[in-house]
Amino acid sequence: MTQPQELVTETGSEDPEVGLRAVASLRRLLEAIEELQVQRARERGWSWQQIAEPLGVSKQAAHQKHGKGDGRRRGSVQ
Repeated sequence: MTQPQELVTETGSEDPEVGLRAVASLRRLLEAIEELQVQRARERGWSWQQIAEPLGVSKQAAHQKHGKGDGRRRGSVQ
């Protein structure tokens, strides 16, 4: 697995294929990290509003993206 710092460096490559592959890899990494942190927040009882605020999105957007496996009060956005 390529280290994040290497990927960041590769995004500046003159070769668009190298740069775009690095961007895609970083995007997947960030999505995984975001999912992990949202899970941690929900396990600690954070509301969707509390999660959405630091992510810079609405609580509805946070719930829509991450609420699928959430066992707390299905169907409602806190």
